[in-house]
Amino acid sequence: MSRLNYHHLYYFWQVAKLGNLTQTAQKLHISQSALSSQIKQLEQALDVQLFMRKGRSLVLTESGYHALNYADEIFKNGEELENLLTSGETLPGATIRIGMLSTISRNFIEQFIQPLIKQNDCRYTLQSMSQTGLLNALSELQIDIALTNIPVRGSNKQSWQSRSLARQAVAIIGQPGLALSAELDDSYREQRWVLPYGENPLRAAFDAFAAQYELQPEVVAESDDMAMLRLLTRDTGALAVMPDVVVKDELDQGILKRYLLLPNVYENFYAVTVKRRVVHPKLDMLIRPFLDLSAPTSGA
Repeated sequence: MSRLNYHHLYYFWQVAKLGNLTQTAQKLHISQSALSSQIKQLEQALDVQLFMRKGRSLVLTESGYHALNYADEIFKNGEELENLLTSGETLPGATIRIGMLSTISRNFIEQFIQPLIKQNDCRYTLQSMSQTGLLNALSELQIDIALTNIPVRGSNKQSWQSRSLARQAVAIIGQPGLALSAELDDSYREQRWVLPYGENPLRAAFDAFAAQYELQPEVVAESDDMAMLRLLTRDTGALAVMPDVVVKDELDQGILKRYLLLPNVYENFYAVTVKRRVVHPKLDMLIRPFLDLSAPTSGA
């Protein structure tokens, strides 16, 4: 059984915020002796000292500072929970939980969360998962939104709400100075490549492209992480297939070069949610700038 009494913790929290026992007792409409007794019971239960006396003032100990930080979070979450259960709405400052496919471009993720980066009234978490992990976390309400580049289709048990946020052309990227044409020709045959691994839409598109044009690629490395592919492309001298956004900084600095856009090959980015009674109020702010209202997609 937990030794933490949240009623006592609340009294400690109020005293710690005001820094004065008398003022806190007046605010809470209890006697100063009763308030002091509650805090002593908390200290005894946890076997720690939370306050030290300096003259007539109460000063937090190191344990007291830790307790205050946790109490701030506990009672903030309590306020959010009370609002959620009584009004069915999440407070705008509540943490927004974003799940992202482990292989998705981190530059795209940074673009998506720009509105959150530019404000300080809402905390957010970013959790990297597999596609299955994302959908499970969504269905169990562990995250508010999932970002992926793999299309999602509904089932009899679950109907996903999927929106197409962006579509990026896929390019052949490599170090500058390679003897490659700006048009698809024999210069691309028998080249060395670093490629996405596994069930990645870009890998499937490249394999189809290579078969169509008989490229006979020499695959020197594979990775299911786009950040790793970016580093391998930069350091091995091999070619890669990826959207420009993945290597934006390297392209801007001249470290890498785009040689060719693959014809009719794109990476699509999706925002996936599930129908729920309580929706985080900042979700629309994040999704709205990306939406192409003329071509929404949905899983049914």
